[in-house]
Amino acid sequence: MPLSILVAEDNLVNQRLIRRTLQRFGYEILLAENGRQAVDLMRQQPVDLIFMDVQMPEMDGLQATRAIRGLSLPVPPVIVAMTANAMEGDREACLQVGMDDYLAKPFRVHEVEQILRKYGPGLTSKVRPQA
Repeated sequence: MPLSILVAEDNLVNQRLIRRTLQRFGYEILLAENGRQAVDLMRQQPVDLIFMDVQMPEMDGLQATRAIRGLSLPVPPVIVAMTANAMEGDREACLQVGMDDYLAKPFRVHEVEQILRKYGPGLTSKVRPQA
């Protein structure tokens, strides 16, 4: 069974980029425009993997991660931080609030593939050709 994936990202360009990248691997995604929406979606329709932007309006990715980790979910999701902040200490801050991994923006397709391989069973070994 393929992974269910939520992308929490407020920037439209980044939304399109991560959606297109994940679709190349055969995944459909749920999309949240801020952390509050991500938490609400997790209450309604829990997913296996979340790509979580760290800086978003209303509720940032760190706050959303804390809230999601506080939910009584049968299987907690893997949460991967996505951030343009590649400063020393940012990765540690993300991991400290309960994120499982870290992806610096701008990311490359092979970096997303590595995340999917690390956390997702049954991923195909090759990117689907562009249509």
